[in-house]
Amino acid sequence: FVFLRPLGLRLPARRGVSAGGPAPAREAPGVVDPTPSAPRAARPQMGGGLAAALVGLGILASRILGLVRQGTFSHYLGAGAAADAYNAAMRIPNFLQNLFGEGVLSASFIPVYARLLGRDEHEAADRVAGAVGVLLAIVTAVLTLGGILATPLLVRTVAAGFDAPTRELTIQLVRIVFPGIGLLVGSAWCLGILNSHRRFLLSYLSPVAWNLTIIGALLWWGGRETDARLATTLAWAAVAGSALQLLVQVPTVRRVAPALRASLGGGDPHVREVLRGFGPVLVGRGVTQISAYIDNSLASLVGRGAVTIFTNAQTLYLLPGSLFGMAVTAAELPAMASLHGADDEVCAKLRERLARSLRRIAYFVIPSAAAFLALGDVIAGAVFGYGRFSPENVRWVWATLAGSTVGLLAATQGRLYASTFYALRDTRTPLRFALVRIGLNLVLGYLAARHLPRIVGLDPRWGTVGLTASAGLVGWLEFSLLRAALTRRVGAVRIPPAATAKLWDAAARSAPASWGAKLAVGAVGVPATGPGRLAVAAVVCGTFGAAYLALTAALGEGESATIVAKLKGRRGRRGRA
Repeated sequence: FVFLRPLGLRLPARRGVSAGGPAPAREAPGVVDPTPSAPRAARPQMGGGLAAALVGLGILASRILGLVRQGTFSHYLGAGAAADAYNAAMRIPNFLQNLFGEGVLSASFIPVYARLLGRDEHEAADRVAGAVGVLLAIVTAVLTLGGILATPLLVRTVAAGFDAPTRELTIQLVRIVFPGIGLLVGSAWCLGILNSHRRFLLSYLSPVAWNLTIIGALLWWGGRETDARLATTLAWAAVAGSALQLLVQVPTVRRVAPALRASLGGGDPHVREVLRGFGPVLVGRGVTQISAYIDNSLASLVGRGAVTIFTNAQTLYLLPGSLFGMAVTAAELPAMASLHGADDEVCAKLRERLARSLRRIAYFVIPSAAAFLALGDVIAGAVFGYGRFSPENVRWVWATLAGSTVGLLAATQGRLYASTFYALRDTRTPLRFALVRIGLNLVLGYLAARHLPRIVGLDPRWGTVGLTASAGLVGWLEFSLLRAALTRRVGAVRIPPAATAKLWDAAARSAPASWGAKLAVGAVGVPATGPGRLAVAAVVCGTFGAAYLALTAALGEGESATIVAKLKGRRGRRGRA
């Protein structure tokens, strides 16, 4: 109940007595009180593009600070043993955040809650939200306690390649950060409520508080403490940041859901519907998280520094997926879940929304993959290439990131397909395909990380490249299975191959322009280290983006026309001003 009390939620009063006099008559299960109440002001619905833009804006701010956090971390801790311990420690308890937070809530809670809001059944929706909050609090508390007790076993499993001192430091850090994950699960519960009310910006902007707390700790204590003590300080800062991330959302949640009450929701059919979807999604998200831990464990076997390199590459890899894929998916899920009408009508609306969203994702993710492949050294250098993070480590991140680009488009579009199944209240189909992916990822990841470098005569540390590339290949298989299953369910939804080919062609032809900009910037003497890296990255990546926008506009791509129109509109308004 840690994250429920600040929301003003309260448990039912003792039977027969309430704070304000006699206890009210108990409602029948699932029956809404027929007493008329003042209707809530209807919040105007926003279009999918605006909603996605708000989500993207929040994610952009959070991710930019996340990059600053990782860059500052690399400056002070490099890619040594303490850095490996901290990165591994943060992955282990994040299992609960990703398992019981955004993933399960998006799949089981938001569709039910958003559907009730769409029917103007606000009181019923708030009862469901309160019950889900209580259940999450109980389950998270139990698993957090179990995780703290089982930390040594978890660390030995997830970081099998660590030596004894690094393993002991990891155990200490995990036990510090584990309780803070309960606060992040509460933050994800707030996110589910706010998203359903179309309050997208705050929910995705709140992680800024978490990032700022850790950045502040790095700037204050970095360079003053030993590596191990600094890692411990950062673990405590992560817990404080988790509390702030929750608290910044509390006032808005109280405004949009004033009837929230803490209860177990016994007998409520809507709560039972959430719980029915909870199990399969829990297993599915658990499979996904287990896959991430397998990757982390395999990276620890590659050698010292590999976990940090893998984490840094993943930080960059997740940026376009979060900024574009998650933004579109998070905005579409409540809208798709709120659709009602005849089956044919709903399927037609779903196909229309999916087609538009898939093209929007492809337009932004394809050049992101091309930029990571062609300009990964510039990007990684601008974010991580400071202090104790050597140029050799920057190249290692670039190679690992290049492997990740294999499955970037599949991962982002696959997330949208999975969310469509969730909106249809089908949580089992994505689960089956996730099980296929975890099995293949385990086998291919192990072979690619441990044996492929030796077979081709490379340094063993390049196993991180094989690890990310094999995960990308498996991601394409999962994407294909999801697409085929959804086609059977609602009809074919695809981006025309010619349209996708245009985007890849434009992205490929943008790379030479950016390389030319890179040579030109280097020719005028911009330093290769320090703050000059940011200037180089701004010029090179800006050139790539401008070239891609110009080429796609020339090819008649719809998204580019929208962007150009908005830019012209802003320029016109400035001119009139």
